Amino acid sequence: MAASFDFSGQTVLVTGAASGIGLTTAKVLAASNARIALCDMNTKGLQSFDLAEGRHLVYELDVTSSSAVADTVKSVVRDFGGIHHLFNCAGVNPTANPLTDTTDEYWDQIVDTNVKGTYLMTRAVIPHLEAGASIVNVSSIAGSRATAGWAIYNTSKFGIVGFSKSMALELGPRQIRVNVVAPGHIHTPTNIAVKQGADAVRITGEQSSAMGRIGTMEEVASVVLFLMSDAARYVNGSVVDVDGGAK
Repeated sequence: MAASFDFSGQTVLVTGAASGIGLTTAKVLAASNARIALCDMNTKGLQSFDLAEGRHLVYELDVTSSSAVADTVKSVVRDFGGIHHLFNCAGVNPTANPLTDTTDEYWDQIVDTNVKGTYLMTRAVIPHLEAGASIVNVSSIAGSRATAGWAIYNTSKFGIVGFSKSMALELGPRQIRVNVVAPGHIHTPTNIAVKQGADAVRITGEQSSAMGRIGTMEEVASVVLFLMSDAARYVNGSVVDVDGGAK
């Protein structure tokens, strides 16, 4: 169960909003009275979202396109009158490969979405943010510890941490906070263990977490809401691991 916060009168732009942590966080934010700008390439994935009364709006967006990002942010500001928070959740998960087996296309896919997308979205929203606003970026426990075969993914997630800490210093004087949520093994549709079934989920949880289970998307969403809320008004440049005590 997500923690209770009130975001009445606030607009949150969420990328990667059509699935997984992005969709769950958007729904939890909506239940906390936020207005959501739902951004994703896969707009069909947002059909389960309650769009009644126009309180939330959908935008088809490729976060790797500078022009598309700029146009979408302008549209969100026009439609909602402003942006109070940005949740950069669009990302691509890794495929384990030795570096010699990776391709330029794989590098582009991972780095462009995970890092360039975060950069482009952040750059585009900054002129529209005021004191009290916040940005939460999604890294991973792979942003602080390396894994063989994940060199490109590690690069992208370490990069998000460094980028976010720099932006926290740059925007802090304007009272705009930038923080990072770093999930561990989470029960998402794209999690390899989830795809393999209940036994794989149990084994992964036992092996990866001190709590003996994998986490839920709602448990990540709760941390995102906290980081955006006034309860975290002096939290800036932080990386919050949500991993149950990763082993």
